[in-house]
Amino acid sequence: MIRDGKIWIGNLADGTNISLLPQMANRHGLIAGATGTGKTVTLKVLAESFSDMGVPVFLADVKGDLSGMINPGIDSEDMQERIRRFGLAEAGFQYQNYPGTFWDIYGQKGVQLRTTVSEMGPLLLARILDLNQLQSDLLSIAFKIADDNGLLLIDTKDLKALLNWVSANRKELEPEYGKMSPASIAAILRAVVALEIAGGETFFGEPALNILDWLSVGAGGKGMIHILDSESLINNGRLYSTFLLWLLSELFEMLPEVGDADKPKIVFFFDEAHLLFKDAPKALLDKIEQVVKLVRSKGVGVYFCTQNPRDIPDGVLAQLSNKIQHALRAYTPSDQRAVRAAADSFRTNPEFNTYDTIMELGVGEAVVSMLDEDGIPSVAQRVAILPPQSQMGHIDDVTRDTYVRRSQLYGKYAQPVDPDSAYEFLQRKGLEAEAEAARAAEEAARAKEEALKAKEAAKEAAAAEKEAEREAKAKAKAVNNAAKTVSSSVAGTVGREVGKSVGSIFGKFGKTLGGNLGASLGRGIIGTIFRLRE
Repeated sequence: MIRDGKIWIGNLADGTNISLLPQMANRHGLIAGATGTGKTVTLKVLAESFSDMGVPVFLADVKGDLSGMINPGIDSEDMQERIRRFGLAEAGFQYQNYPGTFWDIYGQKGVQLRTTVSEMGPLLLARILDLNQLQSDLLSIAFKIADDNGLLLIDTKDLKALLNWVSANRKELEPEYGKMSPASIAAILRAVVALEIAGGETFFGEPALNILDWLSVGAGGKGMIHILDSESLINNGRLYSTFLLWLLSELFEMLPEVGDADKPKIVFFFDEAHLLFKDAPKALLDKIEQVVKLVRSKGVGVYFCTQNPRDIPDGVLAQLSNKIQHALRAYTPSDQRAVRAAADSFRTNPEFNTYDTIMELGVGEAVVSMLDEDGIPSVAQRVAILPPQSQMGHIDDVTRDTYVRRSQLYGKYAQPVDPDSAYEFLQRKGLEAEAEAARAAEEAARAKEEALKAKEAAKEAAAAEKEAEREAKAKAKAVNNAAKTVSSSVAGTVGREVGKSVGSIFGKFGKTLGGNLGASLGRGIIGTIFRLRE
């Protein structure tokens, strides 16, 4: 409730009001305590008060019992007793509902909540994927390659397409970006597929959440209460924690500096905060601490809800100036040390022992320390926490679904959009490369075919030339033989005629002899003539 311009949290035993100053609300806070001690009630009281001031609120609803804030509270004997005890009737207490918007990463119990792979970034994404240092470095290189090549990483299929392309072209990329192990790339791909199975395929995409849509008010000027359904999401601790850290990072990057404002621009309540820090590498813890430190100047208040303060790293815990510590139980020496550490984080109150008080607190009571006007923490005080004005507990699915569809943001984020991004670009590039390879192969085949044809033609021409040469030689031989035959016949005839003439001179004997000699002489003369001609 708002009283005297302050957020009224509860009362001391003497009836003194204990309040949180709005101008100190962005100095962050802690709500801690064992299960069943009243943390959820405290969270609701603070969230309702911020909404009454016109400040938007984000709630991670782990158990589903924050959904009742859209309905007025239900009267009961217990509530009437608390109203009398706190004097709430005179203060204007009334049951009322609060404007709310339900969100769900899986799109089942609220407006679909998405972000893109690029907006998540390699550091947070490596945490979701549970990558080792080498794989995380390789993922960062892949993001750098995407930036250098103008590739938009919207959803998981874009990331898988990029990793496959990097693996296929690593020899060309390694001189500029360093060695890239195919085994490491394959390991990242398997992790991405596992993330898709766990809901990442739905979470990463467009339209991505514009965090400025959360800086809105509802009916009557009350700050809108944005409730993230986390009942299923909590089973995937890495996705849950990384998403919440991404929200803080987005706010830090997008919101302008406001310095010390009269009240926050928006307040975040992170339930089960231990999941934010579980198994987180040092680089991520450093980033969380940095964001928590700096986001205050953007007008953002962050309140962590957890069972034990030791769940929060010291560097972050030191930034949580407004503390509400519900009861802790010390059954073991380790528990006793935890209670001692929680007690030591408060300024000592000489009127009571903080250590003993924390273990003695009843349900709905807490040890509280708030910042005063000068930013100085108050001493520890035992406070009874006010009751909420809205309904405690769950709402039914029909009411939730109706409320979701009535939201102004439902139409903006309900339907997914698949823009032209890395997957489509690399697919076209791959098809173009395949077409180019096919054209090159076709041209090579055509050139080979033409070369074979030319070779066959040359072979046929050589064979024809040899055949023509053989024919020419055969003709020349035939002519030569014919010429020899003719010359032999002519020579014989000439010789006989000469012989006859000689024979007529030398007589019968001489006639025979002369004929033979004449024939031989004739053949010899003619043969010599032909040889000379040849």
